[in-house]
Amino acid sequence: MGVLNALTVDVEDYFHVQAFADVIDRRDWERYPSRVERNTLRLLEMFACRQVQATFFVLGWVAERFPGLVRAIGQAGHRVGCHGYAHRVIYEGDEMDFRNDVRRARQIIEDISGIPVTSFRAPSYSITSETLWAFEVLGEEGFEYDSSIFPVIHDNYGIPDAPRFPYIKRLKCGRQIREFPPSTFRLLGNNIPVAGGGYLRLFPYQLTEWAIHHLNKAERQPAMVYLHPWEIDPDQPRIAASWLSRFRHYNNLDSTETKCLKLLDDFSWAPMEDVLAQGLLQ
Repeated sequence: MGVLNALTVDVEDYFHVQAFADVIDRRDWERYPSRVERNTLRLLEMFACRQVQATFFVLGWVAERFPGLVRAIGQAGHRVGCHGYAHRVIYEGDEMDFRNDVRRARQIIEDISGIPVTSFRAPSYSITSETLWAFEVLGEEGFEYDSSIFPVIHDNYGIPDAPRFPYIKRLKCGRQIREFPPSTFRLLGNNIPVAGGGYLRLFPYQLTEWAIHHLNKAERQPAMVYLHPWEIDPDQPRIAASWLSRFRHYNNLDSTETKCLKLLDDFSWAPMEDVLAQGLLQ
């Protein structure tokens, strides 16, 4: 048994993503054919075949419409976390907007699953240097775990000088939150994102495999892998958007499931919370 790495899933549909936010109005979401249930059930099947468990950060909008899916995730032994309700990036609103969104989503998910929800991931990793106040809201709302700070340079998210490995965020209210950043590796003084989302799709599997081995063996740290149900669905409807948005969303969709299966076979996995329970926090 090697190092235990964190496996996470952001349960959202293809039309929820930030890449399409400028061409798809939230009020029109109901018009798009949903594929999140079938895709998430496929992930559950893949994980069950390999006896792997993960943390599923569920969008409240999805939970409201597919309560059976939320129950299936919990009944399979996975951890159920919160991804907010409306997939709104935090920096689009204020503290009250964020609190209301998170509170609404968490209540829906807990009512359906019957499981306390103590873990959060912001839509599009939108806890940035300008929205660090979100931690105080999360602490006041009773959250104990978070995976919202990406220590990279990016046009939509990221705090490049944030810690690369799990750490404790101490809050003004006296509480603390255990933060688990998505994985990066160092190259020429920069943090390079790896092992999740578009980066998993963009890079050849050999690079992702090397990066996780490096994290586990050379840096003695667990990796954090994240993916979305729509990323194993190359047949999803195509949205008319900018070339950059289309590249980010559709690039190598047909390879994600194969890469994911290789990762499940080549490394050891557990929910984020279980990995953090090993006492690795800085």
